[in-house]
Amino acid sequence: MKRARAALAGVIAGAVTLGVAELLAGLMVAAGLSSGTPSPVVAVGGAFVDRTPAWLKNAAVSSFGTHDKAALFVGIAVVLTALCAVLGAVGATRHTAGLVGFVVLGAVGAAAVLSRPHASPLDVLPTFVGVLAGLWALNTLWDMTARAGEAGAGGFERRRLLVGGAALAVLAATAGALGRAVGGAGSSAAAARAKVSVPPVANPVTVPATADLKLAGITPYVVPNGDFYRIDTALVVPQVDTAGWTLRVHGLVGEEVSITWDELLAKPMRQALVTLTCVSNEVGGDLAGNAVWTGWPIRELLAMARPDPTADMVLSTSVDGFTAGTPLTALTDERNALLAVAMNGEPLPVEHGFPVRMVVPGLYGYVSATKWVVDLKVTRFADDVGYWTPRGWSAKGPVKTQSRIDVPRSGDQVRAGRVAVAGVAWAQHRGIDKVEVRIDDGPWQTARLATEPTIDSWRQWVLEWDAPKGNHRITVRATDATGQVQTQQEAPPEPDGATGWHSITVTVT
Repeated sequence: MKRARAALAGVIAGAVTLGVAELLAGLMVAAGLSSGTPSPVVAVGGAFVDRTPAWLKNAAVSSFGTHDKAALFVGIAVVLTALCAVLGAVGATRHTAGLVGFVVLGAVGAAAVLSRPHASPLDVLPTFVGVLAGLWALNTLWDMTARAGEAGAGGFERRRLLVGGAALAVLAATAGALGRAVGGAGSSAAAARAKVSVPPVANPVTVPATADLKLAGITPYVVPNGDFYRIDTALVVPQVDTAGWTLRVHGLVGEEVSITWDELLAKPMRQALVTLTCVSNEVGGDLAGNAVWTGWPIRELLAMARPDPTADMVLSTSVDGFTAGTPLTALTDERNALLAVAMNGEPLPVEHGFPVRMVVPGLYGYVSATKWVVDLKVTRFADDVGYWTPRGWSAKGPVKTQSRIDVPRSGDQVRAGRVAVAGVAWAQHRGIDKVEVRIDDGPWQTARLATEPTIDSWRQWVLEWDAPKGNHRITVRATDATGQVQTQQEAPPEPDGATGWHSITVTVT
């Protein structure tokens, strides 16, 4: 019983450490005293993501999808709880060992804080103060535990331990929540976004009604902002104010260029329908989305800088330190590669890159779709690498032809008779020319395609199937506009995108 109480003391002391640290970190952010990551929890999570091998990252996305960050925080909480419990239990008989272990955990957090982009020595202050508070709480609870376990100790000492531990736990949780709230409220990003008006464009995108089949269960042609997938390395969404935002172009250029937010908004904007796809998307997965993006062509900004003829890559950097290496040709050819400031007629959502992100048709997001972008370095693939390339992913990341069945869902029961089998297919910057569906081992049947307003976005399709009773397997494949048929060969997402045909099984009754 004594060891169990000591273990609980360790857990509560750990909560006190994090609660105090999160409160101070939030206050620092609100006061503008930190441009780094003063939160030890977020810093440890970010450091973990930075060191995540490709197979583990892909497993996390496959298992948790857009909830991968929440899963990571839960995992961190579980590990920290276990470690603090062990240290608390050890310290019941060996105080020095428990205290030293607690300090070591704090040092790990401090090291993670200092490893984050834009970190300064001041950023470790919340962790330092949090560890001191945790050590005090640990010693206090150990003392109360010892008193409660002494021979002849009455119910008062046990109640004192219970009340004291509960009070510390509540205070720790309150401090942590307050710190997160203060830190979020202290950012001016939301206020800045509220003041932004979407700039006008000379030729706005019009989506023809025939581009959306509007069938029940099919993904809408244009995905609403709130439903658009989000995959990135930012555990906490960066809060960037337009007042201080600038984008610098440098490297192998004839002239360095910097552009401010007001200068960017004054440029002639254009709109583009572009489907974005995550390289981690499994065959049949939902990590793809189509939107109307408003922005200024990146090629025009690069033209101002005059890239060197030997350059073949642009290394873009986010405010949180993420980098992506994009082929220079994809940013300078006729495709609508944009510095996007709006999404579906609204200023960019903060979680999707406000105030400015890159949108490049035909490339997976990890090599092109940098959010919260602040830096473009014109360079060479031989000299620089993006964030994911050293982690096992390919350097250039062209999108592969894919098709997906949205309706019916795998495992559904449907009634015999006419059944609409429908979904989407994409081959950005090539376009979709044909979609075929096969029932069981029967012949391939050509599906009806919706209108394709642009080759840079996906295309909806539908096959009216006369479904007989029984269990059936439905498979889909697409052919892009170059005549290339989607490959049947199955391959995982790493290193350059998943391949294979999407199949589902249904029961017809």
